[in-house]
Formats: sequence, C-alpha cells, structure tokens
Amino acid sequence: MNLLLPPLRAAMSLLPSAIPRRQRSLGGANATVDGISYVMPVNSEPSPVLMTAFPIDARAAAALLPGKELHPFRLPNGKSLLVVTVINYLATDIGAYIEYSLAIAVTHGARPAVPLLPLLMQKTLNFGQYVVSLPVSTEISVKGGKGIWGMPKHQASLDFRVTKDTISSAYELDGEFGALIEIDRPPATALPLKIGAVNYCSFRGLLYKSSIYFAGTADVAFGKAASARLRFGALEQVAGLASLVVDPQPVFTMYIPDSHGSWMTILKPGSSAAMTTPHLAATVWTA
Repeated sequence: MNLLLPPLRAAMSLLPSAIPRRQRSLGGANATVDGISYVMPVNSEPSPVLMTAFPIDARAAAALLPGKELHPFRLPNGKSLLVVTVINYLATDIGAYIEYSLAIAVTHGARPAVPLLPLLMQKTLNFGQYVVSLPVSTEISVKGGKGIWGMPKHQASLDFRVTKDTISSAYELDGEFGALIEIDRPPATALPLKIGAVNYCSFRGLLYKSSIYFAGTADVAFGKAASARLRFGALEQVAGLASLVVDPQPVFTMYIPDSHGSWMTILKPGSSAAMTTPHLAATVWTA
C-alpha cells in the first residue's frame, strides 16, 4: 500500500474542484434569517474533520427515514451505514463553531438502489446522507442551518479533541450526555480530496437536499485497519439512533486536518408529491 500512495496522491491532486461552475457564479448572493445576512457562499478556512461509518441494519434504518423517497444505502450483506462526521470549524464567514452530524447513508428515488451501485453512480441514484441529528455549538449556525438549508440543527455543548493516538468528539445538551465518537488516528496517507457531499434533511414539513463542497488532505483507514468507538446517551435527539444495533467495526475512518469547505443555496424545482409521513408534504431542493 505504501508503494501505491505516491502515484495515488499525484493522480488525485490533478482532479478538478468539485464546486460546480454554476455555484461559483452565484457568489455574493445574500440569504437573510431572523435579520442576519448570510453572504453566499459560506466558506470555511482550514478546519479539522473526523469521519467514520458503521454498518447498521437496513430495515431498522429505513424506519427512521421520512416518506417514500429516501432509501437506506445497502452493502452486499444487507446492512446500511451510520455516518458520523464532526467538523471543528476554526474560521468561517459566521465565526468558529463545531458541527456534529449523525446521519444514515441513503439514495433518493422511487425504489431502493442495488447494493454498492450508488458509490459508482452517485448523481444518477441521488446518493447522500439523511441527517438525523445535527448539534452545533453556536446560535448563528443554528439559525442559518435551519433557515437556509432546512437542517435539524440545535445548539449543544461539543468538543473536538486531537491527540497523537486518537481524535474524538463528545456531545452534551444541558449537562446530559448525547454521544461520543472516538477514532484511532489513521495512517498518514495524506490523500488530496476534492469532493462534494449531499445532505437530506426534514424541516417544517419539507424534505431538503443541500450540497457541500470541500477539499483537504485526508488520512484514511479501511476495513480491519480502521478502529473507532461510538456511544450514545439517553437524549431524545439521538433516541432513534441509539436504538439501532451498530456494528463496532467501522467501514472506514478518516481524519482531515486541513479541510476547506464551501456551501451555497439556491431554490430549485423539486418534487411536490405527497409523502406517507403526515408532516412531510413536499420536497425542496437547495444546492
């Protein structure tokens, strides 16, 4: 593997930016929430990220998804994935804050996708993650996240700890334990990433889709080489996830010490078909 890293890094460094040209042309637009003006795109400067994913039962995961349009992403063994991402935003257009995402890997469409195929056809099969809980450490992030992107943000006490052996983050609300994620530091693969990711969120009776584009240098471990520990508390915000049977062996772990992010929103036409969940009546695309 070590012999393959230099040519892999060189090849990945040649990839173009993941940010669509349309998004770059919309810079300078404003979104206003509760009198606060958010200038698009909202950017983040070098900020550390930890990310990992654990296998979970796909049928149990499906019970946490709204309506009929979202389906758990499936592995060949019938499992889906619980994706944990924590970003320690050291500097952004709206200040420093921590964001703690707990999400289920999904596809969007009339029917579930064939196992693993969404990894190869991400846009065609609308591959992304449905965000179940998204605590953040500042109020301005809550307002922007809900008002612009429809994200289920709420303010909580979060930390982000980096040692020579581990990266971890704890989530508490009003002194009550919510979740703890800790990964063993992956090997120093230093792979250059330029990727986009899709979030699906439900808010005010709508299903939202938003995209974030980021770049950075990632240290990654896969399979048995990856090691992580996830623990949930009794908070209502994580009750559904805490009821899942989470495989203790993660599929991968990732640490990005220097990520750069960019996210913008513009309303686009979406589906208006009624969903089965009573409080979800339509789909709104934001990107």
